[in-house]
Amino acid sequence: MPTANLLGMELDLDESSLAIGRIERALSRIEKALSDRASRPAAAPIPPPTSEQSALKAEVVAVIGELDRLIAEADRG
Repeated sequence: MPTANLLGMELDLDESSLAIGRIERALSRIEKALSDRASRPAAAPIPPPTSEQSALKAEVVAVIGELDRLIAEADRG
């Protein structure tokens, strides 16, 4: 394998590893938020949206974005 390809592949692996780390951290935060929410006493049946819910949604969107990027990278080769 030519050196340029080998270096490009190493960079792709490094970028993929970083993306996987970001996904793992985001999933951890999501898991913690859901666990914290489950341990609270029951609230009104349909509570209004909170900043916590917005932050949780942002985490989910970030995970989906990272996964989409990894899938696109895998499709390219």
